[in-house]
Formats: sequence, C-alpha cells, structure tokens
Amino acid sequence: MRRVIRAALGAVLVVVVACGCSQQHYDERGKGDAPVAGRAGENSPAEVYNFPDGFGNLATKCVGDGKRGYATTKSFRQEGDDDVKIIPAHAVVVDDPGCRAR
Repeated sequence: MRRVIRAALGAVLVVVVACGCSQQHYDERGKGDAPVAGRAGENSPAEVYNFPDGFGNLATKCVGDGKRGYATTKSFRQEGDDDVKIIPAHAVVVDDPGCRAR
C-alpha cells in the first residue's frame, strides 16, 4: 500500500512541476510572446548581442521595408523566489536602407 501511495505522490509531483514550467504559465503572466493574428508572423531570427549578467541583451533585425528594430531585455531571479522577473524591454524602430522587403 505504501508503494502505491508513493507512486501516486510521485506522479502528482511530476505533474505539478511540469505545469509550473509550461508556456501557459508564462503567457498568463505576460511573459510569453505576443499573439500573432493567424500565426502568420515573420519568424526569422534576430541578431542577439549578449551583455554581462545584470545588463540587458540587445536584439536587432529588419522589421519591414527600410526599417530595423532594436530591443533590450533584462531578467533576474530574486533570492528565494522561483519566478523570473522580466523588466520591460526598450524597443526602437529606426530607418535602415539596408532592410528590404522579402
């Protein structure tokens, strides 16, 4: 009987841990990607420049004909807190003649 109880508790623990790490967990807290109508967004990778811990990283890519977007992010984990805190990103779109429509 103890083995059955331990197995059941183990299964419950696995489910709880897996649910805590789900994409839904982050989406509900505003930490996931923004929804895209019809899932037809442009998904090419951005160039990412990593800065030392504690500083925002920089990502950049062409976001339209003649336009380039830059965004920074910073996240940290408070001591004793399992949830990642994300400081809102700074985003800028500038003219870039090198960016051409695809």
